[in-house]
Amino acid sequence: MNLKNTTVFILIIVLVGVVAYGAINGMDLGKIKIQTARDQVGLGLDLAGGVYVLLEAQTDETGAELDKKMEQAMAIIRQRVDGLGVSEPNLVKEGNKRIGIELAGLNDTQQAIDMIGKTAQLQFIDAEGNVVVTGKNVKKSEVSFQRGSTGAEEPVVSLEFDKEGADSFAEATSRLAEKTADQDKIIFIVLDDQIISSPVVRATIRDGRAVIEGGFDIQSASELATLIRAGALPVELKEVRTSIIGPTLGLESLDRSIQAGAIGLALIFLFMLIVYRIPGLIADISLTIYVLIVLGIMIILGVKLTLPGIAGLILSIGMAVDANVVIFERIKEELKTGKTLRASVDSGFKRALSSVLDANITTLIAGFVLFYFGAGPIKGFGVTLIIGIASSMITAIFITKFLLKTFIGTNLVKNTKLYGA
Repeated sequence: MNLKNTTVFILIIVLVGVVAYGAINGMDLGKIKIQTARDQVGLGLDLAGGVYVLLEAQTDETGAELDKKMEQAMAIIRQRVDGLGVSEPNLVKEGNKRIGIELAGLNDTQQAIDMIGKTAQLQFIDAEGNVVVTGKNVKKSEVSFQRGSTGAEEPVVSLEFDKEGADSFAEATSRLAEKTADQDKIIFIVLDDQIISSPVVRATIRDGRAVIEGGFDIQSASELATLIRAGALPVELKEVRTSIIGPTLGLESLDRSIQAGAIGLALIFLFMLIVYRIPGLIADISLTIYVLIVLGIMIILGVKLTLPGIAGLILSIGMAVDANVVIFERIKEELKTGKTLRASVDSGFKRALSSVLDANITTLIAGFVLFYFGAGPIKGFGVTLIIGIASSMITAIFITKFLLKTFIGTNLVKNTKLYGA
């Protein structure tokens, strides 16, 4: 028995078990309390209900011009409340001048109004009160990464302006960069008369591409990028009615879906153990890690879980198993030719890699297409699909291989029949 590999393998099992227990039951560590994954994952309208808001356009315009502005307003509102496409709000045009909005997981109508906003005006204003550029000049606003003073990659907000905005911004930054005091070099980013950021100009920006930096984490950078990107509504919208709406399906459907998922997962685990024995055990551990990774990403991104989303999550588990099956079949073929366990594992993973990558990359492409061209639930499904496939590739190609080679390195089991041969 190799003590080092055995210790590493046992520690991994214990760590996965503790994290899985915390995800299912939660944990109380004195001052630190960890909620269950179910409590942390947001639920969609069909499972948790939310808030309904009806807005009416304050304009005398009619015909095609009104239709154009209403479509623009709906697109901007959707961007504000669902910049990443995971909150799945329902937006419906009611008549010619009204927009009905349903937001999941909220029980405060004022919170919904604050989130949607009304006639937001985005402006970049210098310390003297001069408007440098407005929201209409912003072509792009997104999160990127650059190396900070510590040498680590830090999230920042990257901006790109149109030709008019680039010229105005170059003139303003050239003037502000010459000032000595930082408070005189600030450009305030103002939305709805509220300052959402106040970056300091360090140098003249002539190409229309600016970077806002300064202690962001991923979430705060994403929120600022989304607010800037949303811009201003093309028409004033007045609140007509707000109300609380109940879940269309209820938590009973969630409980049944979770039970179905647990049963399906248990059957998959049993199947892998019976057919592939030791590799099947390793696959079961990897699948547990896969589920934890997916749930963690969903919690971090704030994905709203709907009943179709649960079905997609259960389906993605089956897709994750497929990669392991392809790999293990290749390993079995290598063992039958008389190769050693280590050589069979290396060769099996190498032979299966192209098949696994081809299958997953084509699905990833579909996910990116849905995310880029879709809206609402379609865009949200694209995000969850990308999360599932990316996590599946990581667990199948890297984690499963590491765990299997570590177990073989323990020298606890050398009989090739227990490896499926």
